[in-house]
Amino acid sequence: MKTIEKPRLIFATNNKHKFEEIRHVIGERVELMRLADIGFNGEIPEKQETLDGNAAQKAFFIYNLYGIDCFADDTGLEIEALQGEPGTYSARYAGENCNFEDNMNKVLQKMKGVTDRKARFRTVIALVEKGSLRLFKGEIRGVITTEKLGLAGFGYDPIFMPDGFGETFAEMSLAQKNRISHRALAIQELLRYFTPNPEKS
Repeated sequence: MKTIEKPRLIFATNNKHKFEEIRHVIGERVELMRLADIGFNGEIPEKQETLDGNAAQKAFFIYNLYGIDCFADDTGLEIEALQGEPGTYSARYAGENCNFEDNMNKVLQKMKGVTDRKARFRTVIALVEKGSLRLFKGEIRGVITTEKLGLAGFGYDPIFMPDGFGETFAEMSLAQKNRISHRALAIQELLRYFTPNPEKS
């Protein structure tokens, strides 16, 4: 029987929360490397106008420096009543040096008194493998709560409640969130790409 070699990938992110969340989904199916493992500790550019563009820019930036297969993600919270904001500016919605709290506070302030609270999270994962680009996507819909609920997760998790659930992402365990989240869905698509099809072997 032919031995399947485990893929070895760099995850191009400086966000330790994202890394741990994705490692939890991937498990042992991929040899996942941090940027620190390859000696990179700088900033990664993301200056594109779309999630696809930002994810691809980040993945190619690291791949072109080190020549190792690499993936990056870009995630956006899109709120209907705010015409899709914060979108690609989700990480810096309240300004260049803002933090998670600043971003959530800005959203809650802009949504004060708004009854249409529908929103969605979208994640795009860009894989650069031997110089070629592939994209994998995940999406989940929900609503923006009127206050922060829960202490887990990161980003906008305390104010996003997915459809069909009575808890925000920040009130869920990591295992529960990783069964339904936008990022987990995109990672599952990536893992399916690396899973051999027995009918083709």
